[in-house]
Amino acid sequence: MSALTDFLHRLLRDAVRISWTLFRIMVPVIVAVKVLEELGAVVLLSRLLEPVMAWVGLPGGMGLVWATAMATNLYGGIVVFAALAGTTPLSVAQVTVLTGMMLIAHSLPVELRVAQQAGARLRAMLLLRVGGALLFGMVMNLLYTRGGWLQAPSALLWRPEPAAAGWAAWALGELQGLALIFAVVVGLLLTLRVLERIGVISLVNRLLRPLLRLLGIGEQAMTLTLVGMTLGLSYGGGLLIAESRAGHVSRFDVLYAMSLLGLCHSLIEDTLLMVLLGGHLSGILLARLVFALVAVFLLVRLVGRLPRGFVERHLVRGTAPRTALVAEEGR
Repeated sequence: MSALTDFLHRLLRDAVRISWTLFRIMVPVIVAVKVLEELGAVVLLSRLLEPVMAWVGLPGGMGLVWATAMATNLYGGIVVFAALAGTTPLSVAQVTVLTGMMLIAHSLPVELRVAQQAGARLRAMLLLRVGGALLFGMVMNLLYTRGGWLQAPSALLWRPEPAAAGWAAWALGELQGLALIFAVVVGLLLTLRVLERIGVISLVNRLLRPLLRLLGIGEQAMTLTLVGMTLGLSYGGGLLIAESRAGHVSRFDVLYAMSLLGLCHSLIEDTLLMVLLGGHLSGILLARLVFALVAVFLLVRLVGRLPRGFVERHLVRGTAPRTALVAEEGR
């Protein structure tokens, strides 16, 4: 009984520590984004993106959808998309391109800050997320157009209720979201502890070892990366912050893991949301996963050829803990 109590005490202590790290990042950013949204910054961003939408075969008005998703979150982009869907007919291919771009680049103020705290440079992650989304959109638009695939009109399968107006309703919704994050962190830590005890983590690491060698991501970082890929960047990133600060994960592994998470995370929930908007799994799941793996594979090879000084100035931040330096020396 005392062992169980001690286990639960350590579990809650770690959950509070990780959640507090996330909340200190998220809360100021969430408030700042809300203020900027009220001041019209999202609309301004959407106007800047209108010409860019032509590069990916989308109407200019869809820039507002992507801008809202990048500045707030996917749900904000979904609400705007639902409002425009009736007046701006799109093909399944076009919706797949748009939703794929939203999946790669959304919630940037919060998620970029998480990546920065984990040890990656903010500007590098911003370029990767936005540039990666645009490149993905252009490639998928070219493939769908040249192949004549998914050209049928798209149908919106779910129309969300508009969010309640007012700061009070917004604050309540954000508090509920933070409470959910804490609950998920507790569940994640408990699951990881159990899987570690029964040997599943070790088995997964052995099975993934060929892929780890190919991508250049350390096994410890890959375990946490899988959490982010399946459940979300904030969860995987929060665990990576804790592990990198403890010196268990090298700065290079953090860079590669956060790059992979930035391009491809929350494969379950977010993908299902985009399916409800009319996105096709060929783009928002299969192509996005392949795109992310290829991009990180190339990134690892590129970083290996760059001068160490350039990498430390532009790609990774902070000083590696002593226990992580050994892993870095072998790269």
